[in-house]
Amino acid sequence: MAAVSNTFENVKATILSAHESVTSGEKVNFYNSWAENYDQDVAVLDYRAPSLAANSISSHFRGDREAAVVLDVACGTGLVARQMKRHGFGHFVGIDGSEAMLTLARESELYQDLNQSMLGEGPLPVQKGLFDVVVIVGALSAGQVPVNVVRELCKATKPGGHVCMTTRSNLKNVEYKAALEHELKQMEDEGLWTCVEVAEVEDWERAVSEQENGYISGVVYLYRKLQL
Repeated sequence: MAAVSNTFENVKATILSAHESVTSGEKVNFYNSWAENYDQDVAVLDYRAPSLAANSISSHFRGDREAAVVLDVACGTGLVARQMKRHGFGHFVGIDGSEAMLTLARESELYQDLNQSMLGEGPLPVQKGLFDVVVIVGALSAGQVPVNVVRELCKATKPGGHVCMTTRSNLKNVEYKAALEHELKQMEDEGLWTCVEVAEVEDWERAVSEQENGYISGVVYLYRKLQL
């Protein structure tokens, strides 16, 4: 995608065009084409999820941050890793479906390892029970990845480690959010993890749909994996 003036209207048109992508191949093609302008565009949206997730993790993490191994799922260009580095974390492994996004993440020099993988189409390509922190920002939403991906996140986490997830609370995501929260509660009932924090945030990002104005809201979930 050629660089364009990233006004709010241009960014809005880009986001809305993503909703036309139905198959996994179409979604990957969209993100590959968006990668070059992604960081600038989400800045125009005042997209706060990466910093909010990093703040939540930082507030509750009690271990050695420099030694902690963080799995950044749907890592994109590295926005979450940049925020977590500010909080003292230094060892990142990233997974994303878009090779163009991974190229930019590689150039950031934040990650020790990066893997291309389509979420929801099989197990995560990482060792189970390895990570002190697993974080996924942005991908848990309608039309992106199925809610049962959160079970893969839990499997990748060390007992006692943290899993941080975000989703939007806008109109288009109401059903997905309800299904996600049902799955999170079901996993808690199964004794897989315990809820540490649920933070509802009003000014998550600027609204882009025709049905909404101003800012949409979102939520950060933080869970701790239990010793099984």
